[in-house]
Amino acid sequence: MPGPFVVPVHGDLELPRKVDVVVVGGGIIGASTALELADQGLKVALCEKGGIGHEQSSRNWGWVRITRRDPREIPLMAEALRIWPTLAERTGRDLGYARAGIAFACASDKEFAEHERWLDHLKDYQIDSRMLSAQEFAAMSPGSRFPMKGALYTAADGRAEPQKAAPAIAEAARERGVHVLTECAVRGIETKAGKVCGVVTERGEIACEQVVLAGGAWSSLFARNTGLRLPQLKVKNSVIRTKPLDGGPEHAIWSDGFAIRKRQDGGYTIADGFRNIAEIVPDSFRYMRDFLPALGAEWKSLMLRVGGRFLDEARLPNKWSLDEASPFEYNRVLDPKPAFSLQDKALANLRKAFPVFEKAEIAQRWAGAIDVTPDAIPVISAIDAIPGFYIATGFSGHGFGIGPAAGRLAADLVTGRVPLVDPSPFRFSRFSDGSKIKIISGF
Repeated sequence: MPGPFVVPVHGDLELPRKVDVVVVGGGIIGASTALELADQGLKVALCEKGGIGHEQSSRNWGWVRITRRDPREIPLMAEALRIWPTLAERTGRDLGYARAGIAFACASDKEFAEHERWLDHLKDYQIDSRMLSAQEFAAMSPGSRFPMKGALYTAADGRAEPQKAAPAIAEAARERGVHVLTECAVRGIETKAGKVCGVVTERGEIACEQVVLAGGAWSSLFARNTGLRLPQLKVKNSVIRTKPLDGGPEHAIWSDGFAIRKRQDGGYTIADGFRNIAEIVPDSFRYMRDFLPALGAEWKSLMLRVGGRFLDEARLPNKWSLDEASPFEYNRVLDPKPAFSLQDKALANLRKAFPVFEKAEIAQRWAGAIDVTPDAIPVISAIDAIPGFYIATGFSGHGFGIGPAAGRLAADLVTGRVPLVDPSPFRFSRFSDGSKIKIISGF
């Protein structure tokens, strides 16, 4: 089943011989990093094995939210909320961004109290976020029949169009001199005296002194070929896109039974608000010890499955030489089959809560692979073992909204500027330096 239509970005034909930085991965994180580096005056090549934004960056819900973020991500997301309103002018393109608000529904008094306590994490920020009573939620959601105790509502949150955002940022980066190379997989990095000195792509070599790996769900495999252990797994989330529909809510809504947000074309993006599928693959056993605490905390929301993906990944090599084709050249776009049962249940739950959606017509279904870390926060970090190598991955389903700020932070680390926020929570070494991996459930 084809994924969502993404605004096409035509890659450059010529491979540069030398740049300052190569960014591996053309999703919103990689594109944002390339744009920030170019604005700081560096020569950059953005390399993508498939098309710009063709994987999870175009398959997510399109939420731009600080609400219910892991507290460790809040400083970075607060910066993202400042950046998003500037991107249309900065890129000269429409990203579909709108500050329309997001509401997290509370089904019980316990949930209401938990959401209310979460607000304490915003006390140092000027963010419009508050608890709504059931009556207040109903007043701002005409036609709803939503049994609830109330909601956590953040007016400062918003939405953008995933099929437009990464392409817009990549094109703006190209206008600043970035070489945008599509269908150009990076096979690996080259080093000299232990330091990065270039990359080998399927189209040839590019000399550089720094590399940023922003490969999403593919990052762990890429890192493994360099001798690094990056604990990361994939989780599948399935999405419905409807045709335009009048009378639905303007604000996005999350609940146990469904999650929705209005699209720029008047349709809606709909998904299960709680459940995701975790397919059992060889990496599930490789990183089992790392993920056991997360599994214990989130077992209700994860549906473990064994299928053909196990054999697909078992066939992938863990090591390859740079003069041979890499696994990335055999799978240009990770396009998992959507879970129809979860999608249909979410739509049924939505129709009970908002009868106007009885008229909703399904325009498309798709699924995406979310790159998840053991503590569900990203790695945005220099790699001490390989000077000049940086990783920005593992955004655990939170990457789209935080992407522009994550790209700026990654660029700050590369250039040595004062970081946008404290990067220590996102350090790669937390998985190996004896630090206790902290699981904060519910984010």
